[in-house]
Amino acid sequence: MAQTQNLKNRAEALLKIVFYWGVQNVSRLICVLLFDLRCLGRPHLDFNGAAIVLSTHQSHLDPVLIGLSCNARLDYLARRTLFNNRLLGAIIYLLNAIELDRDRSGIAGLKEMLKRLKNGRKVLMFPEGTRTSDGHIAPLKPGFLAVARRARVPLVPVAITGAFEALPRTSKFPRRYPIYLAFGQRIEPETMANLSDEDLLRLIRERLVDCYRQANSLRD
Repeated sequence: MAQTQNLKNRAEALLKIVFYWGVQNVSRLICVLLFDLRCLGRPHLDFNGAAIVLSTHQSHLDPVLIGLSCNARLDYLARRTLFNNRLLGAIIYLLNAIELDRDRSGIAGLKEMLKRLKNGRKVLMFPEGTRTSDGHIAPLKPGFLAVARRARVPLVPVAITGAFEALPRTSKFPRRYPIYLAFGQRIEPETMANLSDEDLLRLIRERLVDCYRQANSLRD
């Protein structure tokens, strides 16, 4: 019985790997053609081991855009309601989504996130908490800091420009518009340990703003 379950787990793990890389490569082709997608600073995420990727949040395209821009596989937090749709739920499950139930404080999802980080995975988070309403970086919510400190892994900032225009809140379908991303210098656990929550949040925002400026520089 245990051997059968082990075989099922290995088969599912292999299916997830194949599905992830397939979606990633198809998405790369589509986004380069549709959005003229370009990316700066990819080497900042090119290292072995766990990390929390902290991104600005412009649209529903963001998880896909960041995932296809990284060579490493990313896990990410997804609100529980997205799993209610059987097709979408199956897709994001195969893409390593972590179910987050905001109505019940999301503790189970955060525990799963910590587990994956301890297993050396990279997890994507949006510290603004929700999509921007005007295309600019919204105030960061401090709730993720406790997880970041407990995990003791690097924080990698990334900013997106153009996704807000490509898929605004009022639209169901994207339109052609140039999208650019920039990854920035990571913040090491040792640096976090020496900063208060207020100072750490300020440093993260500074790094995100710098990434945002770099991404915008690609428009010149």
